[in-house]
Amino acid sequence: MAVLVPERTASAPEATAHRRFPPLPRPRRQPTPQLPSDRTLAAVLTALLGLATLVTRLWDISYPADLVFDEAYYPPEAAELRELGYEYNRGYTFIVHPPLGKWLIAVGEQLFGYDSLGWRVPSAVAGTIAVVVLTRLARRLTGSTLLGLLAGLLLALDGFSFSLGRIGLLDVFLQVFVISAVACLVVDRDSVRQRVRDGADRVTATGFRLGPRGWRIAAGVLFGCAGGVKWSGVYFLAAFALLSLWWDRSAWRAAGVPRPTAVALRRGLPGATWALAAVPVLTYLATFAGWFRGENAQGRHWADQHPDTAFGFVPDALRSLWHMHGEWLEFHSGLSSPHPWESNPWSWLVSGRPILLWNPQGLTDAAGDQVVRYILMVGTPTLWFAFAPAMLWLLWRIVARRDQAAVVAATGIAAGWLTWFVNLDRTMFIFYMAPAVPFFVLAVVLVLQDALGPATASALRRNVGLGVVCLYVAAVAMTFVFFYPVLTGQPLSHPEWLQRMWFPSWF
Repeated sequence: MAVLVPERTASAPEATAHRRFPPLPRPRRQPTPQLPSDRTLAAVLTALLGLATLVTRLWDISYPADLVFDEAYYPPEAAELRELGYEYNRGYTFIVHPPLGKWLIAVGEQLFGYDSLGWRVPSAVAGTIAVVVLTRLARRLTGSTLLGLLAGLLLALDGFSFSLGRIGLLDVFLQVFVISAVACLVVDRDSVRQRVRDGADRVTATGFRLGPRGWRIAAGVLFGCAGGVKWSGVYFLAAFALLSLWWDRSAWRAAGVPRPTAVALRRGLPGATWALAAVPVLTYLATFAGWFRGENAQGRHWADQHPDTAFGFVPDALRSLWHMHGEWLEFHSGLSSPHPWESNPWSWLVSGRPILLWNPQGLTDAAGDQVVRYILMVGTPTLWFAFAPAMLWLLWRIVARRDQAAVVAATGIAAGWLTWFVNLDRTMFIFYMAPAVPFFVLAVVLVLQDALGPATASALRRNVGLGVVCLYVAAVAMTFVFFYPVLTGQPLSHPEWLQRMWFPSWF
């Protein structure tokens, strides 16, 4: 039996199942913004912002005169460094952090005396420098002096950073060293790109020698200083060292070399090994100079007492230092003692469990009514509540635009916040987030940049965007002013104090 088969028309496809669709277009890399030409104006405005930040942090900084929270540890240890050159091994204490942050506190004690003013002034200076450096970094990343000033202003108006800059703890020093090191690497990135562009006529398949990279070495020193304050600085070193190599690859790729990864490794890895591996280690060891010289320093003579241990060819002082670091690692990894103000990294995003630094009891005014003096290390809510949405916005900018500013902010957030999820059983506190806060602020500023709109937008669009940005910054400023009394221990009536306790976890 014959079977009738319809003839294939000329317009019909031969195999619909094998039809190929055009690939989705790759997102275009957003070009690196050029630095604006208003160098003098930007420098003057940044200096004014830094001066205002310093004044607000120094105002009545010696109050209260008591040692508050972990000031019970660091100012006394700083005094020992100032007097002896090392922290004295008393037998009933266990020192668990490198000495650099305490050396910086000791500078204040030397200049202003062993009192609350002396051990807090260095924190105020460090917090101010962090504001200035973030301003310059954001200006470079966005190509806008306005956005750079907004970044610095938001950090200055952050209640968490404000209180951190008025107390003798270590984390504010970690914050300033980290943000300064990252800023140096970003300048190095731009310098390398310019060198590659300037040498376009001599680019070969293997690139060419880039010459000395002082900014990268400076970053290595600053990362070593960060680790010399607290070990968590190492996460930032590792993350941004990899990002720096990736920037090198991008520069060679833009120059048209056929194998940019191989060229970046050949031209960049040896120098990076020196600048971002050896230099930080040497800087870190230099912070222990007093420990090496101190006969009674903690753990200094462990190797003398254990001569039969492995690696006997290593100098005793280095073996003793290695053993002490092993003890520190065991302490930090197993730290699980309950604490009334401990918190987890999830809650940090919204300042869910801030730290009560000081709260004297039984205070009354002249009429006999209760007076509350409360110093709470709490982030400005209108700023911190924007952190989580800003992170999502960062991801969008990275995926859709391949935006380099967003990559910098996301890398800092990953190094300073996500790494704390590795060991959730450990006792943690919100001030561990200090070095990541500038990167969260940068993320918020990138959202404000999109709200403001591009420079090519219509005047109406820019004016509306500017109005939105101004309203948000004004809201942050007003919230900071509202919370100022509980950031500085100003006297409040009980109802006034309750108005500022927005969540039960803040009590």
